[in-house]
Amino acid sequence: MPRVVSLFLPRWPTDRLRRKSPGSVPPAEMPLVLVGRDGNRRVVTAADRLAEDAGLHVGMPATKAQALVPGLAVLDADPAGDAAALERLGVWALRFSPMVAVDAPDGIVIDTTGADHLHGGEETMLRNLVDRFASSGLEARVAIADTWGAAHAAARFSGAAMALVEKGETRQALAALPLGALRLEPRLRLDLTVLGFTTIGDLAAQPRAPLTLRFGPQLGRRLDQAFGAIPEPIDAVRSPDLVEVRRVFAEPIGAPETIARYTGKLVVALVAELELRALGARRLDLLFGRVDNLWQAIRIGLARPERDVRRLTRLLCERIETIEPGFGIEVMTLTATLAEPLGDRQVISSLVEEPEADVASLVDLLANRIGDRRLYRFAPRPSDVPERSVTRVEPMSLDDGASWDDHWPRPARLLPRPEAVETMALLPDHPPVWFTWRGQRRRVRRADGPERVFGEWWKREAELATVRDYFRVEDDAGERYWIYRAGDGEHPETGSHRWFLHGIFA
Repeated sequence: MPRVVSLFLPRWPTDRLRRKSPGSVPPAEMPLVLVGRDGNRRVVTAADRLAEDAGLHVGMPATKAQALVPGLAVLDADPAGDAAALERLGVWALRFSPMVAVDAPDGIVIDTTGADHLHGGEETMLRNLVDRFASSGLEARVAIADTWGAAHAAARFSGAAMALVEKGETRQALAALPLGALRLEPRLRLDLTVLGFTTIGDLAAQPRAPLTLRFGPQLGRRLDQAFGAIPEPIDAVRSPDLVEVRRVFAEPIGAPETIARYTGKLVVALVAELELRALGARRLDLLFGRVDNLWQAIRIGLARPERDVRRLTRLLCERIETIEPGFGIEVMTLTATLAEPLGDRQVISSLVEEPEADVASLVDLLANRIGDRRLYRFAPRPSDVPERSVTRVEPMSLDDGASWDDHWPRPARLLPRPEAVETMALLPDHPPVWFTWRGQRRRVRRADGPERVFGEWWKREAELATVRDYFRVEDDAGERYWIYRAGDGEHPETGSHRWFLHGIFA
């Protein structure tokens, strides 16, 4: 089932203006409106939050707005600039999915079908979108649903910064939303309101024929698009700087074997273009244009720039089973939406030299199945505190030669968080005689320690006196654990003197 994200920028023109040229616009504490012409009148076309709080709204005459709010900042609107910036924003959003379109005048729409798992799931992806825009000074509201129309409505009228419409629940989610959520013409909305209709549910419950006879086909079409009865194609944005190859078929194709064959031909053509530009692909989007004007897409990512035809073809062909050709595919487009410089590489320098093991192919295979966010490796970080001495890095990141300090043994498995245990020990320097962990009591046969670890006082004052005393202990079953006492066993300011289990030795 398709999944579509609608991203709504409620104050796009004013937010863009403040972000683009902060020195040439009024300060943030001054209400701001943008004005343009509606025939012979000058009206408000956009207002920031302060102006809206003062009672101003889009469509209000500019003279009335100035009279209501003394000291109001008034600037000329720039619709062409807003549209061009929104187009660039759509190109930026291609990192989330290959199917992105502008939802003028204040939003974009993203078809994330089959791509949400690459970003940690739908909820994580939506939160990431909101946070990214917030960090850039732009307010954003996002929603995901089964259709463009439903996502558009939820993003603008649900009242939440993030709205997630569950699969198959579109009709129930839209029932209580106002008529404006259907993207109807203002005159049509007014006529429906006069007749007593206030919500989408009111319209959906009525017979379709009388409504169509009185108001024309637009009302029924918008309802069907929102509920998924008829498709709403997404015309994806594309940057002219992207490396792209295209194949148009005189007769539509649909067999998986045929699709795979032409995928290989497109990869060969794309790699030739990349070689001319000394680039390697880091992300590929393969788009399929069906005869019913619907588009479907396959996206793969790579751990490092690649021009290997066989590897790229294999990764793309593994995803062909997710494509539904319908009545046939008439256009295939392969695009390197992310490319980086790549020079020629020498595999081996002699016939007797052993080639280095290359795990990039395995990394690419796993990342495209489970998402690159779930794939990582551990690397050392300078710190005496055990849980801070490890960091996650990309699987194929360069090795800087750093390693862990091997003066003291460390457990093979470190728990995500130290877990409290019950013990009996002679303070201040003796190991525990026994300890109870996860409901099971273990008697200590052997122990080594303590190894004292101090807090990182330069990070916060609370760690100035913090101390941990670590012990390696072995129980009667021969299992070995890493246990520590919070504190030095004498001074209460150094810690709680409680005991914790932090790791397990192999």
